Amino acid sequence: MRAYHEDDASLEILRNKTLGIIGYGNQGRAQALNLRDSGLQVLIGGIGDESARQAEEDGFSVLAVAEAAERADVLALLIPDEVQRQVYEEVLSRRLHPGQTLVFAHGYNIHYRLIVPPADVDVIMVAPRMIGARVREAYVQGGGAPAFVAVAQEASGHALETALAWARGIGATRAGVLETTFAQETELDLFQEQGLWPLLIRTMLLSYEFLVEQGFPPEMVALEMYGSEEAAEIFREMARVGFFRQMRLHSHTSQYGTLSRAGQLPFAQDLRGFMERAMAGIRDGRFAAEWRREQAAGYPRFKELRAQAEAHSLNEAERKMRQILKLESE
Repeated sequence: MRAYHEDDASLEILRNKTLGIIGYGNQGRAQALNLRDSGLQVLIGGIGDESARQAEEDGFSVLAVAEAAERADVLALLIPDEVQRQVYEEVLSRRLHPGQTLVFAHGYNIHYRLIVPPADVDVIMVAPRMIGARVREAYVQGGGAPAFVAVAQEASGHALETALAWARGIGATRAGVLETTFAQETELDLFQEQGLWPLLIRTMLLSYEFLVEQGFPPEMVALEMYGSEEAAEIFREMARVGFFRQMRLHSHTSQYGTLSRAGQLPFAQDLRGFMERAMAGIRDGRFAAEWRREQAAGYPRFKELRAQAEAHSLNEAERKMRQILKLESE
């Protein structure tokens, strides 16, 4: 897999161009600030909402989405996946011009052909592997958040060069950038959300419920499982020193208990089957179709699932735990 760093990317291809960012939320604000601090010309396209006011407070010119699309040489759609298609069809599609570059931070809408740009524009992806706040924080501290880059459509002959320049502008090449495809980034990201995190969340909830049934105080269980931030530190050390090497930071008792019991899980094949079904639904488009139906219906199941999560007893345990730690008042 091809990797790129600072010496592999130059800002010069963007130096005399106008960069437009549609959306000033999680990724939009972080990337806009980083690009500007890298010496590039950035404008924001948005509506008169709180995020637009934040952009103005940060010193950016905020234009209507249509005007931003017309003025930008390189235009990034950094709004939620589920609204990108509507904005593209209603506003952007008839305002794109030959030689322009469209930038995405996630391959979803291009991969599933929910957005089909004209053949005379470049279509690239620069996808930071961090939330926006961390993209900004790492840049300010002199580092960067790693990212994936990809080219879905080449019209100019230098689409990858533009993608790497954008990646450098937001600080990603300081950490490292991997070249991939829109399909791989989309499928991998969706699998994390549908094949891995559901297992982790369900396992933790089952552990919480079991331990409370065994007589342990709920707030104590929440603190032990994740509230102390030990779990977050374990994940951080996995990234820093290695998945298994981080275990050496724990006691021999801890290491032996984890390693000896991991191989005793009786349902490994069931887990693999769950993962295979999740990946199949991602690759054949069933999930994308299901999600579009959910959006069109006004999110009934999504709202039900969120309500169920918010009603779980773990939420009250967390509240008590935060009070004990003096992170929240009575």
